[in-house]
Amino acid sequence: MKIGLFYGSTTCYTEMTAEKIQNFLGADLVDVFNIRDHSLADCLQYDLIIFGISTWDFGELQEDWESQWADVEQLDFSGKTVALYGQGDQEDYGDWFQDAMGMLFDVIVANHADVIGFWPNQGYQFNASKALTEDSSHFVGLSLDDEKQYELSQQRIEAWCVQILEEYAQK
Repeated sequence: MKIGLFYGSTTCYTEMTAEKIQNFLGADLVDVFNIRDHSLADCLQYDLIIFGISTWDFGELQEDWESQWADVEQLDFSGKTVALYGQGDQEDYGDWFQDAMGMLFDVIVANHADVIGFWPNQGYQFNASKALTEDSSHFVGLSLDDEKQYELSQQRIEAWCVQILEEYAQK
């Protein structure tokens, strides 16, 4: 099995998370792609896909994702398993925390992706998020805030990596 990890990053936090995931799981298992330099259609070569996205300002998409959004909407994820992680600022943008991850989730689910890796929303301080599950108990993917909770990120990344491998193995 190979995992394709595709991310967009402006300030390097989402990129650093991609590198941490690859380091934890192993470079032999995870191929990493910056979507600024690679087509998102390349993700369809993988059975397990990880998407990394950050939320900007008032619930906006990161610029690389925004430039490829029409492509995301056209991809058919039938037979693909996808896990998401997001970067956001829960304090300064607490009304839009992880909204981009939620928007990406909505598109890929509509295009038949099987999503794994939901993450508990405990330990965060925010007002609203489009990235919450229907019952609001979890985010639709790993939620990170390297602006305000950097010291928690490595532990969260490692626990989430173990979680998605276990969930994928149960399929």
